[in-house]
Amino acid sequence: MSSETADVLQEKRHSLAHALGAALVALYPGTKLAIGPAIDDGFYYDAEIPVPLSVDDLGAVEEKMREMLGQWTVFEKKVVSSEEALAYFKDNPYKCELIDELSVAGKEITLYTSGDFIDLCGGGHVDDISSIHPDSFALQSVAGAYWRGDEQNTMLTRVYGLAFDTKEDLNEYQRMLEEAKARDHRKIGKALGLFTFSPLVGSGLPLFTPKGNALRRALEKSLSVLLERYGYEHVWIPHLAKKELYETSGHWDKFGDELLTVRGRHDEFVLKPMNCPHHTQIYASALRSYNDLPIRYAEFTTNYRDEQKGELLGLTRVLSITQDDGHIFCTEEQIEEEVSATISLIKEFYTALGFFRGDDCEVFLSVRGSDTDSYLGDNAVWDNAERYLTSALERAGLPFVIEAGEAAFYGPKIDFHFRDSLRRKWQLATIQLDFVMPERFNLSYVDSGNRKQVPIMIHRAVSGSLERFLGVMIEHFAGYFPFFLAPVQVRVLSVGESAHAYARTVSDRLVGAGLRVDCDMSDESVGRKVAKTHAEKIPARIVIGEKERDAGAVTLEMDDRKQVLSVDDAVRMLVQKDAVFSSSEERS
Repeated sequence: MSSETADVLQEKRHSLAHALGAALVALYPGTKLAIGPAIDDGFYYDAEIPVPLSVDDLGAVEEKMREMLGQWTVFEKKVVSSEEALAYFKDNPYKCELIDELSVAGKEITLYTSGDFIDLCGGGHVDDISSIHPDSFALQSVAGAYWRGDEQNTMLTRVYGLAFDTKEDLNEYQRMLEEAKARDHRKIGKALGLFTFSPLVGSGLPLFTPKGNALRRALEKSLSVLLERYGYEHVWIPHLAKKELYETSGHWDKFGDELLTVRGRHDEFVLKPMNCPHHTQIYASALRSYNDLPIRYAEFTTNYRDEQKGELLGLTRVLSITQDDGHIFCTEEQIEEEVSATISLIKEFYTALGFFRGDDCEVFLSVRGSDTDSYLGDNAVWDNAERYLTSALERAGLPFVIEAGEAAFYGPKIDFHFRDSLRRKWQLATIQLDFVMPERFNLSYVDSGNRKQVPIMIHRAVSGSLERFLGVMIEHFAGYFPFFLAPVQVRVLSVGESAHAYARTVSDRLVGAGLRVDCDMSDESVGRKVAKTHAEKIPARIVIGEKERDAGAVTLEMDDRKQVLSVDDAVRMLVQKDAVFSSSEERS
């Protein structure tokens, strides 16, 4: 979709938000509208409605919207003073609050009229309302939403709608939503017995079963192989630290109420929200020379943030966030090489998952905006850093979009967005440059002229949050994981009691080779055992009966193929299939 086409679609969605607001006011007198923006797949409106609203009411609201759209022609703009706007919306505290903010900021206040409906709005509508096809949108759901996202404020009713250019596009998106329900990681995770939640443990704190933990460990193992090959050393840090660590790093001010604190006998501790402050202290524990750099630390460790309960969702939004975290300490001259290597690492990992194909991957380079004073660090260093990141992306042959004003306050960054099998976009991997934290912690190295210099810190994550990543992968693969990630990789099916001993021997060989195996020696039929293996989404099965026992062989069924192999050949083939990354060339 071109940017021009996308802009037109957003204008349609914004226009439909007006129609939704007008319909709610018409159907439910006394309704006070708050905000109604366009969003990625449609639009919504938050409103204080005097009666409860349910999905059963959406059909009537939708029909009212179509009726109004059929009567409207254009959106008429009028610039007004804050006094005029406040007078018009005097009975609506939400609009009045927005008007006051616009007035204080010195921004233009505009009202848009369509038919008899007038709304406070900044613009961005279709020129011709008849261009909106009446079957190209549908109201989707009703939810609660606090005004301005603050749970101390009034709970409003949020009505969501879907909107696309055509009825066919809408139908296709609705089909995708139905498929997404079937792939919901919470549903599949329960069916496969991967994780659970307990009210005694708390919301947003997942508990992983043996199978679920096998999946996590498989992910960590795969990443560890890559990280070690790319020169990372694994470190370990505790799950809490003194408050002073986060005051120095800036996280105490940045995260505020999201930090979870623990009161000790003598000190106040913080359950760590980030790992980077701890890693700076490992770096600071010894004198560093330019000959020591770059230094690369890696760790799989859990962070904690006190999210609002209403925002928690399965594995994709949790309180305990396990990061595949890494930090590189290097000289400015080493930035481009280190970023290039990190891009290669990310590309290698996601290629194995099938994500680096076509437009499945989008790369964004976030740089400073025009107000350079709002970013910390020397302008010359920023200019060089942005140039290094650009050069690294060009060297990798990756198309990218520059997003001005989206850099972190401490440095520019690269974000990787991936589309799953349902074409939903997820931001997963990231590379961020940091000029600020090394200075805050007085980190240094001695250069070739025996002068103290401040190192550059590169933050990088490949999968990001392991919990969120696994939630995305469960839905992407619908539970049919690639062999190297599958919680159970092979099931040995013993046919008849006479084959049990040989089946155990084969199973032990596979386990000894480092594979994740279970063995079914029940009295059920082969067909029944195979069906259960399919239902549990196990990628490979080995069938052993008297014929295989007598021949000292196995029947391996995998990737829609059935092969009779020696035990040694079967083990060799499966181990090779598991070793996705170990056969790659060593980094020079």
